[in-house]
Amino acid sequence: MMLDSLALFLRIVEKGGLAAGGRDFGLSPATVSERLAALERHYGATLLLRTTRRITLTDEGTLLVEGARRLLAEAEELQDSIRHGTERISGPIRMTAPEDLGRRRIVPILDAFLERHPDVTVDLDLTDGYVDLVGRGLDLAVRHGMLADSALRARPLGQNRRVVCAAPAYLEVHGTPGHPDDLAGHDCILMRFGGNLDREWPFVIDGETRKIAVRGRRIANDGGLVRQWCREGRGIALKSIRDVDEDLATGALVELLADYSSGSTGLQIVYPPAAVQPCRVRVLIECLATELSAFIDPQSSLPSSVG
Repeated sequence: MMLDSLALFLRIVEKGGLAAGGRDFGLSPATVSERLAALERHYGATLLLRTTRRITLTDEGTLLVEGARRLLAEAEELQDSIRHGTERISGPIRMTAPEDLGRRRIVPILDAFLERHPDVTVDLDLTDGYVDLVGRGLDLAVRHGMLADSALRARPLGQNRRVVCAAPAYLEVHGTPGHPDDLAGHDCILMRFGGNLDREWPFVIDGETRKIAVRGRRIANDGGLVRQWCREGRGIALKSIRDVDEDLATGALVELLADYSSGSTGLQIVYPPAAVQPCRVRVLIECLATELSAFIDPQSSLPSSVG
């Protein structure tokens, strides 16, 4: 019963409300309130501060979130070992990944992983914005750029070169920029990462890194859409080499300003610092690390930057 109450408590935190958390367990609001009150009596502390609009974790509640995830992971690990033995894994994995990289590289890896492990389920959230792993109850994320949340752990996958590119159709009409400063006269496709608009692109000019301000009529928070617009000749884009390597190889896109390399971003798998991770999560992390590291661009030797 205690583990069930802890699982309910975590779901309330993830969903942001008692009613929403209780629905996943088929419980009425009254029952959820009773279970939460019993949990608070057991620990002798208020775990959540509730208003009509939102819930907020107390310091004790924050501490319980981490401890509850650890306890539930240990319990599930023990259950899996007893039921299936150490060679078989089962249960849900919740993860997030960037849109374009997710569709092109990660989804095929997950499909093969699920074929090998039929008792595992994967809930994949594709987004180019920041996602709170702990608050959302996610097991892992694949991310570009530096690790912003120092409370998370990271598995580096290497550097990932960024390239400025455009379709031949765009270049035929608008010309080819020969210098980063020429981008001021071009229609660039801008990427939004959460609340941050990527309107300054880095270049190495005369041995120094400069940020060049760009402008454009198209802005999106979906890397796949930015790539689509770029392929259609709608403008110039700054993309990860992993996202456009096939387009460059076929000629659908052309790399621009290669003499002024626009830097690279680190690619990594990040995950909450739980003392015990379910075996299924550890196995998937190893699988993703092996497969994604194979796509490292050999020209990616520059210092990482957020992207």
